[in-house]
Amino acid sequence: MNGRTVIVTGANSGIGKATVAGIVKLRGRVVMACRDLDRAKEAARDIQRETGADGSLLAVRQLDLGSLQSVSRFCEDFLKEEPRLDVLINNAGVYQCPYTRTEDGFEMQFGVNHLGHFLLTHLLLDLLKRSTPSRIVVVSSKLYKHGDINFEDLNSEQSYDKAFAYSRSKLANLLFTSELARRLEGSGVTVNALTPGVVRTNLGRHVQIPALAKPLFNLLSWGLFKSPEEGAETSVYLASSPDVDGVQGRCFADCRPQVLLDKATDPDLASKLWDISEVMVGITT
Repeated sequence: MNGRTVIVTGANSGIGKATVAGIVKLRGRVVMACRDLDRAKEAARDIQRETGADGSLLAVRQLDLGSLQSVSRFCEDFLKEEPRLDVLINNAGVYQCPYTRTEDGFEMQFGVNHLGHFLLTHLLLDLLKRSTPSRIVVVSSKLYKHGDINFEDLNSEQSYDKAFAYSRSKLANLLFTSELARRLEGSGVTVNALTPGVVRTNLGRHVQIPALAKPLFNLLSWGLFKSPEEGAETSVYLASSPDVDGVQGRCFADCRPQVLLDKATDPDLASKLWDISEVMVGITT
């Protein structure tokens, strides 16, 4: 990854932080795009200590995916400062939070996990095309299987189930990958998704576990869940491996391609979601 510039969203903890460490070990330069700058700076110091990396390989930038204005500002600054972008890793995610809305009025999980990344990718696409061969990596989840896209209630105003809303946002990630891959065919930019599996991170902070069950849960999680480093392996693989040169529109788990349910690759559904997402984030083409 020497000489390559990579953006990782949600890079200050969990899989994101471990992904940054993995890329820095390969001598890639990473821009850590995070909502909380102080926590991001602390994470960057941790990664430097852990990897012995030169400080020039890590940059920290403020990005709140729950604010379209923040996404636009991040991209504007990045495009002014950076001559190239080799890999964009859409990693950040909100998981099963109580019903809240983004700054722009979208249901939080759909707004951050899908729409924020949708706009981010759109605004950086020209630079990715100028930096070819370049890659986009989208972090989804196997929980996409429990979601569906209800175009009549994308904002969960009629009903809200936090687990369903998460699954829907992760299904949207896969449909986005599928449609973007179709649009990028032959451009020199590839896009692939991944499902990292169950990983010990703070993503589950909104999940309520009874106090008495917590010690058992924590013990089981050490035995059964992946470490953040194991969870990040496929992200690092898709960002760096020559094995996936030219591979387009696939979804990987444990560094191997997966077969997805039809609803995750349905071209009509993907195209319709794309069109509606453009309207929601204010892209006029």
